[in-house]
Amino acid sequence: MGVPKRKVSKMRLRTRKAANRWHAPSLGKCPTCDAPVHSHTVCPACGSYRNRQVLDVTPA
Repeated sequence: MGVPKRKVSKMRLRTRKAANRWHAPSLGKCPTCDAPVHSHTVCPACGSYRNRQVLDVTPA
């Protein structure tokens, strides 16, 4: 079993833990209607994806 030879410094520990912190999701703009949308997803406002109409969005 591996045993650490030296104590891990506070900075090295915090640097390692910082990689797992929460990041706010980045939102892009839909090129068709300029609504905020997650990347690689269909726009919920107009139903387009990569400048193509994919879904038929009708108000319920």
